[in-house]
Amino acid sequence: MQTRRCCERQILVKVYFAGSIRGGRQDAALYRRIIALLRPYGEVLTEHVGDADPGQGDGMADDHAIYRRDMAWLEEADAVVAEVTVPSHGVGYEIARAETLDKPVLCLFRPGNGQKPSALIAGNRRLRCVTYQTMKEVDTALASFLQGLQSSTRKAS
Repeated sequence: MQTRRCCERQILVKVYFAGSIRGGRQDAALYRRIIALLRPYGEVLTEHVGDADPGQGDGMADDHAIYRRDMAWLEEADAVVAEVTVPSHGVGYEIARAETLDKPVLCLFRPGNGQKPSALIAGNRRLRCVTYQTMKEVDTALASFLQGLQSSTRKAS
């Protein structure tokens, strides 16, 4: 597992990355790029979300098996990063479940064509929501979010 030096300490976390799968795959390449930015911080439990065909080869044809696997990963995760530009019932569910589990959540939204994120996401003060246009802005948001996670973990210790 790789680590990224940040400030004076390393950040090493398990991240659950959420992005639209059945709701639309038009951002799959973008998901791969975000996952690549997450890897230096620790383990991305859901790297398959960035695959061209995320269900291919995982042997998970059964919806219930997928649900059980993903909920186990969500419970194992230290934090959730969700790309919410493409509306997805699954991503909304994952965010709500993460909130119930008291997981820190970063939502990334790329505005365009008059789109707005769901009010239930953007209006939720327990979530950190960031709009972006460039991958540099995503990288900055991830660094800030994960450094904040590290700081709150240190305070709780």
